[in-house]
Amino acid sequence: MNTNYRKLSNKQTGILLISILIVALCGIAYELIISTVSSYLLGNSVYQFSLTIGFFMFAMGVGSYLSKLLSDDHIQNFISVEIAISLIGGVCSLLLFIAFPMVRALYDVTMYSLILMIGTLVGMEIPILTSILSQKQSTRDSIANVMSLDYIGALIGSVAFPLFLLPQLGLVRSSFAIGLINILTALTNIYFFRDYIKRIKLLTLISLSILALLIGFTIYGTMLTSYAERHLYFDQIIYQKQTAYQKIVVTKSETTNDQRLYIDGHIQFSSRDEYRYHESLVHPLLSIEGKKDNVLILGGGDGLAIREVLKHKDVKRIDLVDIDPEMTRLGKHLFQLAKLNQHSLDSEKVHIYNQDAFTFINQHGILYDRVIIDMPDPHNEAINKLYSREFYTMIIKRMSPDGYLVSQSSSPFFTHRTYWSIEATLNAVFNETLSYHVNIPSFGAWGFHLARKQAEFPQRFDFDIETRFLNTATMQAAMVFGKDTQKIDSPVNTIMEPKLYQLYIKDLKT
Repeated sequence: MNTNYRKLSNKQTGILLISILIVALCGIAYELIISTVSSYLLGNSVYQFSLTIGFFMFAMGVGSYLSKLLSDDHIQNFISVEIAISLIGGVCSLLLFIAFPMVRALYDVTMYSLILMIGTLVGMEIPILTSILSQKQSTRDSIANVMSLDYIGALIGSVAFPLFLLPQLGLVRSSFAIGLINILTALTNIYFFRDYIKRIKLLTLISLSILALLIGFTIYGTMLTSYAERHLYFDQIIYQKQTAYQKIVVTKSETTNDQRLYIDGHIQFSSRDEYRYHESLVHPLLSIEGKKDNVLILGGGDGLAIREVLKHKDVKRIDLVDIDPEMTRLGKHLFQLAKLNQHSLDSEKVHIYNQDAFTFINQHGILYDRVIIDMPDPHNEAINKLYSREFYTMIIKRMSPDGYLVSQSSSPFFTHRTYWSIEATLNAVFNETLSYHVNIPSFGAWGFHLARKQAEFPQRFDFDIETRFLNTATMQAAMVFGKDTQKIDSPVNTIMEPKLYQLYIKDLKT
């Protein structure tokens, strides 16, 4: 077997250089896939991405060190490593989805094992390829070529993941696709360097077997994804999609007909009791006397809050701001959801803006008499800014002088510090806040905060519209907190000091 790489042809050298770019592209893609799966399943994206990248870089260093212990059959070593990466990396997201519902500790073991194995193998590749090219080029040129292509490949992988892989293929099929790129790279190198390989038949057979496996996985990726997703939810999945912004899943119970919406694995509502949440969110705000011509809803793309707002005939305009066009499309066209929201998104009063709420509220426009914040809980740093002092400051500038605001604010029982931190942050901007909570069977105790700009809160809340849950007595009771949910000193949340989502994660663990 020939191990003299000085005689490599220009074509073979070019294949190696392209391989370097592909190695970097696939390596960064696996990092992003594992990080995103962990963020989706566990929350706290900064924590998950930081750990994944940190351990991956450490593993690459270990792999780089271990590469010096390998034989001088550099081409064969590179192809063997590429084959191993294609198999392990190709099934990484599927393994994580399957491990998660079983035992939390098993998920952690699986995640860190995948990070360390893939990182170690990727770390071996660059020194191996540099050793080959250094026999053909000067050491300075070989290192410069390897490192520049490595960085370019990382850039391509970083851009391709959010713009193409994630929205078009989803997490499971993305890992299959990246695995296919790895195995095709291995097969290409087997063909062009067949004179340098001792066990060519064995490597070819293994590579073709993995290629067939990954092609099968890719073809049946939807079925495999559904299998993995079924382990995460109690009920039948009737709709699921990974958009550019979030993972949307709608389920339906075969026994109770209960329909549920999940965003990034977090339940948003259950059709059995969502009316309790949406009545409590909307009607206390709109029952307050005063002008309510223009209503702004931030979030709430499912149309359920709008359904309640439309019960108030004196509302003339409703602006709905939801960043994800797929969410508002579902609210209009998914039969189960459109029936539940009573086709509220088709009302002539409703104007939909598929924009980031932070950007929308920071623009010049009409002043709103009532503002409803129906955002997901602050489980990551991106949503954290929508519960910040800066965000509330921008909102108050877009409110009429006698305007009022209400915000869903998570649970005063399960996320005690989070709930009162939202209140403290609102109090840092508005003249006064009023806190209340209700029991929602799907969620437990759930809390809200009203905030006023200049006007006063009423002494009692009366409701002259049809409701299924809320009345004057339940609203009065909702403003009474027990010892285990009463107000505590909590920090004000800001963009520069994002304390809220960290509190939220800590609250869920206690």
